[in-house]
Amino acid sequence: MARTVMPAAAEVISRLESLAAELAGLGWPSVLDEPPGRIPSLHVRNPEPGAAALSEHIYAQPRRDGAWAYWWPWAQAIDADTPARVAAMITRALRAQPSR
Repeated sequence: MARTVMPAAAEVISRLESLAAELAGLGWPSVLDEPPGRIPSLHVRNPEPGAAALSEHIYAQPRRDGAWAYWWPWAQAIDADTPARVAAMITRALRAQPSR
């Protein structure tokens, strides 16, 4: 049976900080969450007034093939190859829909 190797926390945090910088450039707040004994994540929140509920924790972990990816909390990889593209996908997913 193959053993799962957890990446170094410093590498995970570095990747999450890169994503946080991209999100900040788009005007989206995020907070690095490092709970003891758990995988670090980046909590991203929609900055629009009244849309704070549109938020998610994003994770950075390698895929099974070893390539790094950002992940939604439901263990689905965000299909983008750079932090800038990931940030664009996150902001699109967490954007408030106009009222009808």
